[in-house]
Amino acid sequence: MRRFLLALAAGLVVTVGLAADTLPDRVSDEEFWRMATDFSERAGTFQSDNLLSNERWFQHVLPALVQRAKQNRVYVGVGPEQNFTYMVALKPKMAFIVDIRRQNMLLHLMYKALVELSTDRTDFLCRLFARPRPAGVGPESTAQALFDAFETVAGTEEIAQRNLRAVLDQLERTHGFPLSEEDESSIKFVYRSFYIGGPDIRYSFPRSDLAGGQWFPTYAELMVQTDLRGHSHSYVASEANFKVLQDLIVPLVGDFGGDRALRAVGQYLKEHDATVTAFYTSNVEQYLFQGDSWRKFFLNLSELPVDEHSILIRSYFNRAGYRFQAPGPGLQSSTLLDPIRGLLSAFSSGDIRTYYDVVSRSK
Repeated sequence: MRRFLLALAAGLVVTVGLAADTLPDRVSDEEFWRMATDFSERAGTFQSDNLLSNERWFQHVLPALVQRAKQNRVYVGVGPEQNFTYMVALKPKMAFIVDIRRQNMLLHLMYKALVELSTDRTDFLCRLFARPRPAGVGPESTAQALFDAFETVAGTEEIAQRNLRAVLDQLERTHGFPLSEEDESSIKFVYRSFYIGGPDIRYSFPRSDLAGGQWFPTYAELMVQTDLRGHSHSYVASEANFKVLQDLIVPLVGDFGGDRALRAVGQYLKEHDATVTAFYTSNVEQYLFQGDSWRKFFLNLSELPVDEHSILIRSYFNRAGYRFQAPGPGLQSSTLLDPIRGLLSAFSSGDIRTYYDVVSRSK
């Protein structure tokens, strides 16, 4: 046996990889689409489109995360682009983004096409926002310099139409992904949202009536954030960071408390002797604890191969009731770390009963 099993008191089993993993360096388009579809579940709904993060201060946790988690493993996450910054820090060999919304899966397919079509960070941002290349930027430009330069150029309908066609051609013709008409419409909606919103697009776009919408950070503000030491980790902070996104990312449709997606990922990783480095859950647990789905989530979590270095990354918002010292102005959220093995042990011992139990045990 190339792995051993650590049995928890309540019968949960956490698989810990021992041998070198056999994850592929790349997969065929057919295998990529098979995973994206076969691992996925029926799509659900959420209260907003969530085209980008609303977690302004999430880079603050990265130095501690890098110290505790290991690189070159497997990353699991949820939601939009904040996953890319975590991936830059952890440099996983493979990543799975699991989200209940099919639109999030299609958002990541759009990102996949844009990254593949782009020669560098500036080219990527030009394509994402349908803008001409600004003058005065190059490989050594900081993220702040990039976005300062993009303030001087405006998007056009002609560029947007050309870029959108290139995205769909990359996905459907180059890769051969059989997108439905509904999928194409969703990608068009997502892309046009970034074109119209530009670098000032916010989590609440195109709605302005969401509570606290004025406090949501813009895309540009998220990309120029730093950790507490002033170091920028965003995926457009440097050309080296941007190149990490050319590695394998498989977006899935799945409910954390569902019957398939997380379990399918766990089975695939076990077959390849791979170990999870980190699982970013955002604040999904907050919603799971509104019913009984949190129990199923922890059972699903136990199916992922982890070890003592595997970390759960969760976001917490002050408005949920439990208070902490906010790191700055704006939407009051914090990013917290929790060892997955310890979390599962607490669950199996009956020490997890409410959402605040998982928040209060986090660091």
